[in-house]
Amino acid sequence: QVQLVESGGGLVQAGGSLRLSCAASGVMLSSYAAGWYRQAPGKQRELVAMISRGGSTNYADSVKGRFTISRHNTKDMMYLQMNNLKPEDTAVYYCNVKSWRDDYWGQGTQVTVSS
Repeated sequence: QVQLVESGGGLVQAGGSLRLSCAASGVMLSSYAAGWYRQAPGKQRELVAMISRGGSTNYADSVKGRFTISRHNTKDMMYLQMNNLKPEDTAVYYCNVKSWRDDYWGQGTQVTVSS
């Protein structure tokens, strides 16, 4: 059974930092592209950052220079380091892993940035 479990969310003041973690079980993370998405109230889920199997990264324009995605395949872990957080970063953050045939999601972790 595949499980993705996010952690590390919380309440932080603007300008602060958080590090989200995603623990994968039931899958070999090295076999998947991985990403972080977020969904704010009343908005569609959007891509925040992705990292390929080979380690190439891609970021939404709104987080470039502030967020860093990384993965530790031997530990089946993925991370999102978020610096200089802004109130508009407030959302539920989801981790995702996908291949040509599979697409798995975590349950999400709330990030709230106060002004």
